[in-house]
Amino acid sequence: MIVRKVPGFVPASSWGLRLPQKFLFLLFLSGLVTLCFGALFLLPHSSRLKRLFSTSRTQQPGLEVMAEITDHHPVPEQEPPPNPVPAAPAPGEDNPGRRVGILRRKGWLRRTRLTGPREEEGSVQFSFDYNAFRSRLRHPVLGTRTDESKESQSLVRAQREKIKEMMRFAWQNYRRYAMGKNELRPLTKDGYEGSMFGGLGGATIIDSLDTLYLMELKEEFQEAKTWVQDSFHLNVSGEASLFEVNIRYIGGLLSAYYLTGEEVFRVKAIKLGEKLLPAFNTPTGIPKGVVNFKSGNWGWATAGSSSILAEFGSLHLEFLHLTEVSGNRVFAEKVRKIRKVLREIDKPFGLYPNFLSPVSGNWVQHHVSVGGLGDSFYEYLIKSWLMSAKTDMEAKNMYDEALEAIDTYLVNVSPGGLTYIAEWRGGVLDHKMGHLACFSGGMIALGAEDAREDKKAYYRDLAAQITRTCHESYARSDTKLGPEAFWFNSGREAVATQLSESYYILRPEVVESYMYLWRQTHDPIYREWGWEVVMALEKHCRTEAGFSGIQDVYSSNPNHDNRQQSFFLAETLKYLYLLFSEDNVLSPEDWVFNTEAHPLPISHWDSSTMAGHRH
Repeated sequence: MIVRKVPGFVPASSWGLRLPQKFLFLLFLSGLVTLCFGALFLLPHSSRLKRLFSTSRTQQPGLEVMAEITDHHPVPEQEPPPNPVPAAPAPGEDNPGRRVGILRRKGWLRRTRLTGPREEEGSVQFSFDYNAFRSRLRHPVLGTRTDESKESQSLVRAQREKIKEMMRFAWQNYRRYAMGKNELRPLTKDGYEGSMFGGLGGATIIDSLDTLYLMELKEEFQEAKTWVQDSFHLNVSGEASLFEVNIRYIGGLLSAYYLTGEEVFRVKAIKLGEKLLPAFNTPTGIPKGVVNFKSGNWGWATAGSSSILAEFGSLHLEFLHLTEVSGNRVFAEKVRKIRKVLREIDKPFGLYPNFLSPVSGNWVQHHVSVGGLGDSFYEYLIKSWLMSAKTDMEAKNMYDEALEAIDTYLVNVSPGGLTYIAEWRGGVLDHKMGHLACFSGGMIALGAEDAREDKKAYYRDLAAQITRTCHESYARSDTKLGPEAFWFNSGREAVATQLSESYYILRPEVVESYMYLWRQTHDPIYREWGWEVVMALEKHCRTEAGFSGIQDVYSSNPNHDNRQQSFFLAETLKYLYLLFSEDNVLSPEDWVFNTEAHPLPISHWDSSTMAGHRH
């Protein structure tokens, strides 16, 4: 049949639709498809669907000691294994299978869907091969047990048990009067929150986890773990110190995870680490000191201010481990950027001033201290070298050069023969040393083992002399506890010269050096000095409901400050316990301590893996 071309007539399509109708239908269909795809990518909590259409962040290799280093390529995401990786044994329990697990691949990481606990802040789509990590440790975490039938009556065992009792006492009173608060106030028998953690709670709990595990206080450890699992929430909105949250919370959670394999610690550490990242959004990559958890910006108090060397220089250990356990390379990239800035900047006489502008990348003033404001930056250089299994040559070289400058310009000997590290202000020395600087004896001893042959003996002796000076600051007080700072002038040596520097707040730095010097030399004097500290703490700092700092170490009957600092449980008691333990308890061949005394593992790799390991 012939269809006539009648004006105004449009033939129907094969669908029975006229062309204008077909156009409108297609327009409607394309809009519907666009709407669906937009919803797919823009609606909240759609990460599971997004992985169907985009490359997941967790598919990228994470760590500097991972795929890019070992020439391993990312593998496809797998279903969880039928038998999940078991957690580490509880404190004190044996783990006969710790060295016989079959490794799916070289390294510590495998990519599977996370099967750990649900997290209100979101899940972490990355799984760390905990069994592979444990198999690489060279010593049992809690050391080789001695024959207790022979040791049971020994003085050292009794001393260790006394320190354990002090930890139990400190924890039980915190739990009774301040559980969930950041610290205990033992005189008023209540809790203290403070403002430097941005609304985070439980600082004492996080700081205590690894000490409780180390001392095999199993019931107390389970109490702490349960609180972290059920009550440690990250949806806070205050302003927090980047440094303090990192060393206490991130360090404590990472350490607890490495010791136990409990997923809750790993997930919390990663999610909290992500909340710290906005602090690095500066022109130089040098982070601001305070981060606002609500806005994700710098804290208002740091606007226009300089950043402190000890704070931005004490992130490296924790952030490398965040990359290891998360697969997210951003953490490692942030601290590598800091390292690059510090390596390239001009340093006066090879010294690192304490204040740097995060905007210009220039030093703000030439005040140099190995005590407060500078201290842990130097510590993290030598420990980065050790944590990398002695492959991070950049950190080692920076440490060696810094120590040589410190030795040349800051180290002095008093008329009475005491060696100390002065502070430097634009070329003028303040002949004082802070309690915080007393960690340096242990640091120098730690680094002496890998110093040049012509320097080893010298640095060992320097470490011993500085530690002796710090002991003198204790011995010359009425309480046998050391002041916050002590001077060398006007015929007075190793004593505070004003009341504002005469307080003691349960600090750990002196006993930290005792522990390192004991492990290096086994000279019994360090255990003797450590026990003097234990007795002084019992006499002057123990109260009815916990331990408290004191306001004047030169008073025979000092007033208390009503604070049981969280670092007393994290550091002071831990270092004292290790001082009276075997050397292979948290062996230095397997672990380094962050500046809050949280143990983090050394990266052990076989020869084929190390060939590709570069920093």
